Amino acid sequence: MKKHIILVMLALITCAGANAQKYLGGDISLLPTYREKGTTYKTADGKETCPYKLFTEAGWNAMRVRLFVEPDNAPLGNKDEGVCQDLPYVIKLCKQIKAHGFKLMLDFHYSDTWADPGKQFTPKAWDEAIAGKSKDEQVKILADSVYAHTLNALNALKQAGAEPDFIQVGNEITFGMLWPTGRVEPTKADNWPALLTFLNAGVKACRQACPKAQIIIHTEHAQDWNATEGYYAKLRDGKLDYDIIGLSYYPMWHGTIKHLDVVLDSLKTTFNKPVMIVETAFYYSHENDIWEKDPNHYSDLYPISAEGQRRFTEELVTMLNKHDDVTGLFWWFPEENESGSTVVKSWLNRGLFDNHTGKTLPAMDEFSKFINQ
Repeated sequence: MKKHIILVMLALITCAGANAQKYLGGDISLLPTYREKGTTYKTADGKETCPYKLFTEAGWNAMRVRLFVEPDNAPLGNKDEGVCQDLPYVIKLCKQIKAHGFKLMLDFHYSDTWADPGKQFTPKAWDEAIAGKSKDEQVKILADSVYAHTLNALNALKQAGAEPDFIQVGNEITFGMLWPTGRVEPTKADNWPALLTFLNAGVKACRQACPKAQIIIHTEHAQDWNATEGYYAKLRDGKLDYDIIGLSYYPMWHGTIKHLDVVLDSLKTTFNKPVMIVETAFYYSHENDIWEKDPNHYSDLYPISAEGQRRFTEELVTMLNKHDDVTGLFWWFPEENESGSTVVKSWLNRGLFDNHTGKTLPAMDEFSKFINQ
């Protein structure tokens, strides 16, 4: 009898994991700018529609928004790439997202500009505050700044009726944040006390302001299991309080889908936390792309075409749906749509709308199958 009860309980646990709530969406941080410029969004058959309505009909139920500290201090070249998300901008966008019934993921960059594996610049005002200070003083000042900035932003969003459901404490922080003070190597011990101090400060503010929100720690090195395992092991050893492992996955930088499949298995075995792919995308063209001069670059992965983008998405979603611990999938910059205006200085051609027509691309339907199987 006892054995029977245990087996029933295990079956229920398995079913609960298999039926865990899943979240599908995108980082739409530039959508207001496109709409203000008069950009129109269309269905695949050319019918103009509200993008929020289109996303809802595609099964999306969550949206991600980035927040910079003071984007007015960003280099001009970065502003031309879409760095504009200060707190007033983000509050307005997040209110729209909530009004349309989506869950909200807030992505703290802790920088005045892009924060990614190649750069994690300390905000200008914070950098000035630590000038000439000892390392210990720098860590304390920056941790206090992280806490105050995080708490202020979250309280402002709550007061506006746009409380986040998920919060990223940092963006693509495999190599730390607030460089150079918080720069780390994922497999080495140097500087980890500083990074953990910063992360704990951010987490403390999140738990205080939004106790129901789930906290995500986001890295971007899935192609290197040693780095990924080493990073999250240090968070575990440091007893960091967080809920979800967040990964970026772009096939041109992070290995094959087959490799990601293995990494996801290893993450589950090693850390047993839910995982979200908080950024993904692939090209359908290299037209008007100042960073990609070769029209066939990455075509060894998938054809650089709408069909190639669709095929990538189909294969990714099929694989992710085998992992019951993968609870979220977010497309980065799906709203890119240069059909009515130019918002950024270069086309990336990794969105889910055709830059010429404004129509949804075939990958949109494949993406929806993460939820609509």
